[in-house]
Amino acid sequence: MKSATAAGLAAAATSSYAIAQNAGAAAPQKRPEVPGMIYRELGKTGERVSAIGLGGYHIGKSPDSDASIKLIRQAIDAGITFMDNCWDYNDGLSEVRMGRALRDGYREKVFLMTKMDGRTKESYAKQLEESLGRLQTDVIDLVQFHEVIRMEDPDRIFGPGGAMEAAVAARQAGKIRYIGFTGHKDPAVHLRMFEVAKKHNFHLDTVQMPINVMDAHFRSFAKEVMPVALQQGTAILAMKTFGDHFILDSKTVEPIEALHYGLTQPVSVVITGIDSPTILQQALTAARTFKPLSDTQVTALLARTRDAASEGRFELFKTSNRYDGTAANPKWLG
Repeated sequence: MKSATAAGLAAAATSSYAIAQNAGAAAPQKRPEVPGMIYRELGKTGERVSAIGLGGYHIGKSPDSDASIKLIRQAIDAGITFMDNCWDYNDGLSEVRMGRALRDGYREKVFLMTKMDGRTKESYAKQLEESLGRLQTDVIDLVQFHEVIRMEDPDRIFGPGGAMEAAVAARQAGKIRYIGFTGHKDPAVHLRMFEVAKKHNFHLDTVQMPINVMDAHFRSFAKEVMPVALQQGTAILAMKTFGDHFILDSKTVEPIEALHYGLTQPVSVVITGIDSPTILQQALTAARTFKPLSDTQVTALLARTRDAASEGRFELFKTSNRYDGTAANPKWLG
């Protein structure tokens, strides 16, 4: 009798996610597009976004707030419409600066994304309200579950009283439009997230993961996760193009060709950290000069990076806890 009750509760939860998903379907929005920037479809959402995304973490690192805000607006004026952020970046400063930058009509020009660490309904809802306030907006276009890096994370998110309940409720209330997840540790965890979502009959709008010239050789998200995302119509958001700076430190690849490699993959957006006008121009140059790499060029590039990449020495986000913010701050999970 007890197992039957549990099965009934699970079936009800699965059904409610499916119903809520259909009820919460968002209408695509149009934004200005600037010549020289690449724009792509965002999975099945019907949205078009810039293929270069502005990474939110670096925006909060500069000691000069006004310079950061100016840099965000320069990026938008140049055609970058995809804005990345997270509830925990720089203790919320990244969101505060982005919120200030998106005043004066700039909010309507961008597709705004941020991420929540909370794994419980309560912690997610609390973090979301804080992000809405910092970003100075009534609705965030995309909210992703941040740092899905443990095998149990998907079960916590989708379980009773989990963060998915809060995300679905927020979407029904019009506070968020799309739902996705991120992670940087191991493809197996991403595949587990897709598996659990499928069990609950839930379509994930986006997935953010490392896609770079070294990933192909070690715990490869491109080889293992990308085919699943493409099959399901989940938009792929590429990150860790430079692995912070470590991939460039390997002296096996130059910045523009690393960005071109990412743009050659079947991804919607390559999110890159932009902390100065020089780095912004680098990203804009990559977009302006981009032509998909040929199979021969990709093969040569991967051959060049194979030895350096073989043990993940330059992908520290996979092989160390250096970038695991929620491991250092487990209270964020709730």
